[in-house]
Amino acid sequence: MSLSTIKNKRIVIKIGSSSLTSRHGEISRRKLERLVDEIVMLKDDGHEVVLVSSGAVAAGYRKLGCLSRPTSLPEKQAAASIGQGLLMEAYSERFISHGYTASQILITRSDFSDKKRYTNARNTINVLLDRGIVPIINENDTITVERLKFGDNDTLSAKVSGLVDADQLLILSDIDGLYTEDPRNNPDARLLEEVYEITPEIEASAGDSASEVGTGGMRSKIDAVKIAMASGIPSFLGDAAKPNIIYNAVQETARGTYFTPKDDSENLDVRRQWIAFHSGPEGEIVVSDKAKSEIIEHKSLYPTGIEYVEGYFKKGAVVRIKDMDGIQVGLGVSNYSSKDLIKIKGHTREEIADIIDVDPQEAINNADLVCHTRLAVPLLS
Repeated sequence: MSLSTIKNKRIVIKIGSSSLTSRHGEISRRKLERLVDEIVMLKDDGHEVVLVSSGAVAAGYRKLGCLSRPTSLPEKQAAASIGQGLLMEAYSERFISHGYTASQILITRSDFSDKKRYTNARNTINVLLDRGIVPIINENDTITVERLKFGDNDTLSAKVSGLVDADQLLILSDIDGLYTEDPRNNPDARLLEEVYEITPEIEASAGDSASEVGTGGMRSKIDAVKIAMASGIPSFLGDAAKPNIIYNAVQETARGTYFTPKDDSENLDVRRQWIAFHSGPEGEIVVSDKAKSEIIEHKSLYPTGIEYVEGYFKKGAVVRIKDMDGIQVGLGVSNYSSKDLIKIKGHTREEIADIIDVDPQEAINNADLVCHTRLAVPLLS
């Protein structure tokens, strides 16, 4: 079966540092060019590709004068400032040789948490894809501090997949899939070829990064897959070193692990993806046991079900919802300010009209609410 027989897809491909660099920490032209050539095969068949590429720090630290990957933040950022240019130069040259143009997008987590910048990023990438350009995305390591980091490019690739409504996410690194146990420690570990749900057993089998130049281990890849699956996006985890891995993964013939969301799973649209994964809650609402049950049953939260309000926030802010035991129930967009919620909590619709001069409505509408217990992923911490 050729790719021409498969409907055109929008594919996000994440390539890890170890898949792009030599054992000395420098860019491996051979590795990079082979992967670009496979992406070009997808482009030639009409597929749209977004590339999330690691490798900036790994590519730059030796030219900074470091003998090994730096550990201090200033040195990492300095290495990234050198390596990012080298990385883009190598990508651009190879894509241009095939008649395609690549673009660079550097982002931070705050670009996603701000709704306007999030929308702008989505619009920009859509324009690039419409014009046949390959967006190459990386976290802006040169200026990003730890508290503003996505964590790793596995997570970033999953969030980008939701941002652009991808049809498939490919996570490529130096491992060839998800195993029942760590194959480095147990030679009898079995490759899981198809996964439809991330179970506690699967999470328990996740290990750490096997590479000195990478930052994302198996656990980060599982977390990324959970985000993609919650967004209704099938994912693939495989070894970037395998010949034709990208081409075959799209055909679903590559060796690796395919993660497929269940047909009846609750998939988040773009708005609720932003609420769940990017928003940055500004306050907290503690709800009654009855209200918690109604939220789990896909119902809206009304002021009658609110017990406490914590923090200061305006109407339209995202807030964290907790139960009476302090356990997180979900996140949602408040239709009232914290000041008004404190006044009307526990009151009925008829009573609210006599307390504040606004039209009574839900505290949080179900359409703007993401319930933790209905998702296979952790919400914002």
